[in-house]
Amino acid sequence: MMPKRVLVVDDEAHIVQVVTLKLRNAGFEVITAVDGEEGLELATRERPDLIITDFQMPYMTGLELCQALAKSPETAEIPILMLTARGYALDDDDLATGNIKDVLSKPFSPRLIVQQVQGLLDDTDGDSQSAETTSEAA
Repeated sequence: MMPKRVLVVDDEAHIVQVVTLKLRNAGFEVITAVDGEEGLELATRERPDLIITDFQMPYMTGLELCQALAKSPETAEIPILMLTARGYALDDDDLATGNIKDVLSKPFSPRLIVQQVQGLLDDTDGDSQSAETTSEAA
């Protein structure tokens, strides 16, 4: 079975390094981008199973990235985990944008990131399996 692919988008190199290391140690394939524009390009080309993006980045914010991904049928269904600086809250309208499944505040536990990713990917696997089961039964 192929490892699940996760795209990590953050302009802070140390966060990218820590998250990448933890995810790779947990068996994931990891692709990285330093800003939203590069993240959008990679998401469109690589079609990751999940995206972790920072909210505050230069050129294109994480929210703008989510909005751009939502506009394309190829990327609209990719689950997104949003990272935010402590004290910055996303409102319900922000969360309805794109496919944001969860929000974590920085600083965060690297172990928690791995748990969140596994949980979100298990949820999407369960959705596709139940759809397959339904179509087989029909």
